[in-house]
Amino acid sequence: MLDLLIEPLQYSFMQRSLMTAVLVGIVCASVGSYLMVQRLALLGDAISHSVLPGLAIAYIVGVDIFLGAFLAGIVSTIVITWIRTRSQIKEDAAMGIVFSAFFALGITLITVIQKDNKIDLNHFLFGNILSVTGEEVINTAIITAIVLAIVLLLYKELMYYTFDPVGAKAAGLPTNLLNFGLMILIALTIVASLKAVGVILVLAMLITPGATAYLLVTRLHQMMLLGSGIGVVASISGMYLSYFFNLPSGPAIVLVTFGFFMLAFLFSPSQGVLTHPRVQSNQSQIWREIKGLLR
Repeated sequence: MLDLLIEPLQYSFMQRSLMTAVLVGIVCASVGSYLMVQRLALLGDAISHSVLPGLAIAYIVGVDIFLGAFLAGIVSTIVITWIRTRSQIKEDAAMGIVFSAFFALGITLITVIQKDNKIDLNHFLFGNILSVTGEEVINTAIITAIVLAIVLLLYKELMYYTFDPVGAKAAGLPTNLLNFGLMILIALTIVASLKAVGVILVLAMLITPGATAYLLVTRLHQMMLLGSGIGVVASISGMYLSYFFNLPSGPAIVLVTFGFFMLAFLFSPSQGVLTHPRVQSNQSQIWREIKGLLR
């Protein structure tokens, strides 16, 4: 058994991949917990899809593609806020409009680039963690450190704003800045996760570990810590499954994360479908209503 665990570590590409996977598991769960509590999962989806044109434009211009992705994420959040504040369009609708438009623009630019260049940018859609370089590991570590430092420094303010935005504004906190700062943290987290799971799957790593912890604990800091632990274990497990069974790494990590969520969903001591009587009674009521509709 020990030999199976050690075998992948003999290869430098696996060492780099595992380090990246651990960092991504930690940072995604830490930031994703705020999205879970605020019920803003769509915001993570919007920003993750919106970084794609930034990648393509950065490649065309010849600058760091991760810088382009980050800037595109920031621009998308500004556009979402602008639409929401200057019209009667609700925030969820504004997110859907912006992320679909940015994603379409990104796909179009990538298609144009690939007509004239023999280069594959599709790995940014689905991730390619096995190809990470030492420099990319360092970049991911730096982004993770920055995000975690900001979360620690502004933990109380972000928690207050997350649970009671109206009260936070009445208390004099700069809620607009906190909201924009949270969006920046999301954009940084997505940039850090691009090579690991890609644009399409990054939302799963942002939401699923935090959602799993949400079913098991009651406090935000516990949710962040447990979610990070789940993200790390799922990332490492997914990498090992990818290595031994020749599976795509990003999807393997996401599927393991989903497996942990289903275990919590079914067996959580306080909210599990199979372990909590209230949930069971709710399920029975739903089935009765469905049967009533079919009669």
